[in-house]
Amino acid sequence: MPIRTPIRTRFTIWRTLATAAVTALTAAFLTPAAAQAAPPRESRPVYSYAHAVREAVWVDTGLDEDGDGKKDRVAADIVRPAEPARQGRKVPVIMDASPYYSCCGRGNESQLKTYDAHGRVVQMPLFYDNYFVPRGYAVVGVDLAGTNRSDGCVDVGGRSDIQSAKAVVDWLNGRARAYTTRTGTRTVKASWTNGRTGMIGKSWDATIANGVAATGVKGLKTIVPISGISSWYDYYFAQGAPLYDGGPDELAGYVESDGAQAHCAAVQKKLADGSPRSGDWTRLWTERNYVKDAAKVRASVFLVHGMQDLNVRTKHFGQWWDALAEHGVERKIWLSQTGHVDPFDYRRGAWVDTLHRWFDHELLGYHNGIDREPMADIERHPDQWVTAKSWPPHGTRATTLRPAPGTRPGVGTLGLGPATGTETFTDDPKLSETDWAAHLATPTPEKAGFITAPFTRDLRLSGSSKVTVTATPTTSSAHLSAVLVDLGPDTIRDYADSAEGITTLTDRTCWGRSTAGDSACFKATEAKTAKVDYTVVSRGWADLGHYASLDRGVPLTPGKAYTMTLDLAATDHVIPKGHRLALIVAGTDKDLIDPPATKPTLTLDLSRTTARVPLVGGTAAFARATSGSASTAPAPRVWDGVGVPDTARHIPAS
Repeated sequence: MPIRTPIRTRFTIWRTLATAAVTALTAAFLTPAAAQAAPPRESRPVYSYAHAVREAVWVDTGLDEDGDGKKDRVAADIVRPAEPARQGRKVPVIMDASPYYSCCGRGNESQLKTYDAHGRVVQMPLFYDNYFVPRGYAVVGVDLAGTNRSDGCVDVGGRSDIQSAKAVVDWLNGRARAYTTRTGTRTVKASWTNGRTGMIGKSWDATIANGVAATGVKGLKTIVPISGISSWYDYYFAQGAPLYDGGPDELAGYVESDGAQAHCAAVQKKLADGSPRSGDWTRLWTERNYVKDAAKVRASVFLVHGMQDLNVRTKHFGQWWDALAEHGVERKIWLSQTGHVDPFDYRRGAWVDTLHRWFDHELLGYHNGIDREPMADIERHPDQWVTAKSWPPHGTRATTLRPAPGTRPGVGTLGLGPATGTETFTDDPKLSETDWAAHLATPTPEKAGFITAPFTRDLRLSGSSKVTVTATPTTSSAHLSAVLVDLGPDTIRDYADSAEGITTLTDRTCWGRSTAGDSACFKATEAKTAKVDYTVVSRGWADLGHYASLDRGVPLTPGKAYTMTLDLAATDHVIPKGHRLALIVAGTDKDLIDPPATKPTLTLDLSRTTARVPLVGGTAAFARATSGSASTAPAPRVWDGVGVPDTARHIPAS
């Protein structure tokens, strides 16, 4: 896509002029009588950003994680409009609690907090304060315990992390104590707010929003988690298989302030001791599992995730979404084709507008109709979005597909009928899902592939799949991967690129008001695309030694058959007419899981191997989509896909 700088510039100017015109008209014509006659449907930028109140408070968390004999205080930097307080009116709060405000930065441009000589925040990262403060919101940026200007220690999603932000929500609602300085005794109250708080953030920040919501804290009205973790075990392991070669203790050391590093060795040791690389579930993981507490959630949830996110993988949003649905939580969802990317950087105009209306509805109580709009927005092709009234759609049913041997070894069929026979593959840790998919129609020793007949009509997969395998290993340890592939040509976002599906441009668009120290203008982006012959739809991994329980893995007995069900990541994908759906079963997925201690050969019992796939229309829809087509495998050839995904950044960062 060519760069259209003049158009973007005109759009920025138009938006600025339109905003100014609306502000002037609002000031001129919105009399008290008119306001009573027509309840507001949208907050307007009628307050000064240049003269906003900027202050910092330190909130008592009630914990002493750094062991210095004093209660830890976390820093909360505040930007709020000055006029409402002078008029005796209180404002709601948009809050982003993060460990990244000083070490790593936020957003596509890695912005850090900056301060003036009096310690007041000058630059609050991202556009939230620039855009929402003039519209009558306060924006609060919280430094998690052990980071930037806060006391305490980072415990990676545990009690200290969550209490860092929960304590601020409590203070905003008059239930906690805050001070004007980090060590002083002068207290301060949040007399300027009505306590109605919305939390937002990406990655670790989103994770904190999930965790705070799972406490059921009063006053938290909504959360907007973007690519958030719902269970920290599932960040580091996939059913016993290690996803990374490090643990939460290393992550804590990555973000902690210098002061925390000097006092938090004991906390880091607890993190290391509680997260053994065996993949066993421990008490540490139970504490960091927010899904189990979904029943406590009072806040509404506007969830956003990239369906090709290989950092915070999509199992996180799938299990969180399902748990929230089970307990009747008000929900909305956006699913993009990107990897670990903020919607501000792939659908900017629609995102700002939707987020604005969401916060107006949830925090200001405006009846703007967003609660009656479709629940889901899904990116079907780059920059092409569809909506759905519910997600997954009504009529989605788990459909059992069965693999069967084909005419060539390792290249079988996938359909509804029962199967017999076996397939064998040998783990090769040097190969990945891209290698397997590229050679789906070719017998290769490291994978077993199963392919449907060509579809005669579109078929939609929506939700989380499960693949059950019965496998006999030749060694005492084995890892498994299961991958669903849409086999057919397409143009998709290049999620394997280092920017995970976007290209950052040089021109900027502006969203809100600026000051000399905090610009509301951010670099524009556009989709980075790739033409492919196949698309990986969903993935799952497991350690076969955890077949019986996640609590404790066991050595395998060579020659003995084991049955295990792999949880595949949630997604929403339409397999078009003329394409095929394929299932791959293999061993180590290079760079996405770590290899086992051995390189086993595994034999699959196909009579006891199935894929349970959530299809819109269920079994009948699959039967219709494959009717009239032969189930023969395509001719051997090599298919092109995206490159090997860039998984070098093993931190849930910006």
